[in-house]
Amino acid sequence: MYLPSLFLFSLLVLTPISTALVQDFCVADLSLSNTPSGYPCKKASHVTEKDFVYHGLAAAGNTTNIISAAVTPAFDAQFPGVNGLGVSIARLDLAPGGVIPLHTHPAASEILVVIQGSICAGFISSFDNVIYFKTLFKGDVMVFPQGLLHFQINSGKTPALGFASFGGQNPGLQITDFALFANDFPTELVAKTTFLDVAQIKKLKGVLGGKN
Repeated sequence: MYLPSLFLFSLLVLTPISTALVQDFCVADLSLSNTPSGYPCKKASHVTEKDFVYHGLAAAGNTTNIISAAVTPAFDAQFPGVNGLGVSIARLDLAPGGVIPLHTHPAASEILVVIQGSICAGFISSFDNVIYFKTLFKGDVMVFPQGLLHFQINSGKTPALGFASFGGQNPGLQITDFALFANDFPTELVAKTTFLDVAQIKKLKGVLGGKN
């Protein structure tokens, strides 16, 4: 009685639980609505090799904007083949002086590799708000833990290019500046919760299209 019980215990406790997919892939059916766990799967009979290839990162993004930068995503909505696989990628183009403002990805960690130019990048930990930042050059890689505020700035005098890979098919995005100043968040509440001057808040709302 003792040995079989011990054997059963070892199987239950010591055997690793597999997290592998129960099927090879789940190509996103973009005709259906997205869900918290991803898009529903396209019928296997409708899947082609085109679902696993994406050409959208070949061209540079338009950096003629307020941040002088562009992010071109290849998430599940653009690249159906990554649906359900827990991976995705994006292209970062930064003109001289360009910046990807403080932002978070609530659903995935990120790895950035610099392809061209130099990028000052960093993140803020949730423990004592310690800042970790470094100027990265061609071939350098930096990781940004899931959910933490981070940024990228073109620290050189020429255009910079990087590719960011994510541990999720749709990492999510919230840009702090836009969350505060690009909507109808009442100015008095922004001032109360950020300690910013009302005049400065109204100026930023005017720049980013928010309402006072």
